[in-house]
Amino acid sequence: MLRDEINSSLKEAMKAGDKLRLATLRLVNAAIKDRDIEARGHGRDPLADDEVMGLLTKMIKQREESAKVYEEAGRVDLSTQEREEIEVIKVFLPQQMSEAESQAAISAVIAEIDAHGLKDMGRTMAALKERYTGVMDFGKASGTVKALLTA
Repeated sequence: MLRDEINSSLKEAMKAGDKLRLATLRLVNAAIKDRDIEARGHGRDPLADDEVMGLLTKMIKQREESAKVYEEAGRVDLSTQEREEIEVIKVFLPQQMSEAESQAAISAVIAEIDAHGLKDMGRTMAALKERYTGVMDFGKASGTVKALLTA
């Protein structure tokens, strides 16, 4: 399980004295526990691996946005820290799809669910998220889906 991987990496970071990695993994664990508590409040099970991957992807996106804001404000030190945290989190995600692989996967899903026009964009994105969580950048994918469905 992904949780076990994260916890063992946290222990390794603690033993090695790697403060950045340790702090980042503690943040990841805290976010996972928060989501588990939220799920339990709604009568659901703890997060599955695919949901944890979605959470990690969201954490990376947040840090990318923060790094950009810090750079614009001239705070290179904080921007560097955010980017280092991104690298720690990325270790737990599968390799991202290339642009060509994403294009092929999107085309295949559109053909498979017989999507025609923008009215089917929601169905298409839902199918993509179900199959490619953690390996596809859905921000970029939505633009590609929109372009293919309007063509």
